[in-house]
Amino acid sequence: MKYLMHLVRKYPFSVCLIAVIWFLSLMPYFPETPLDDVVLIDKWVHILMYGLTFTTVWIEYTFKHRKADYEKLFFWAWLAPVAMSGTIELLQEYCTFGCRSGEWLDLAANTLGITAAAIIGIPILYFKTR
Repeated sequence: MKYLMHLVRKYPFSVCLIAVIWFLSLMPYFPETPLDDVVLIDKWVHILMYGLTFTTVWIEYTFKHRKADYEKLFFWAWLAPVAMSGTIELLQEYCTFGCRSGEWLDLAANTLGITAAAIIGIPILYFKTR
């Protein structure tokens, strides 16, 4: 519990955005929008949602640390979010009683957003810690 509170104090924006992802992903129904007619709009939303959230993780990490620990970053800013995304997709498929569905393409879109965040975050971190 102490470690969780440490994360909330150190990375408040990231923790809030991750909580929003969990909330939106497990909502029973999602309202219709005029953009529903756009091809693959759901996948674009996934890419943006995960990309912006984990770019925030990289930026907060950059401002809180003088030196980069790339192994820790690989785990917490890339692998753990991909695992979280997979977990959410499994929960959507098997634990929402048919209200939501998990999709492999959603997992791929989430991973693409997380990878884009890393591609943006690594140079920011590199130049900030030099």
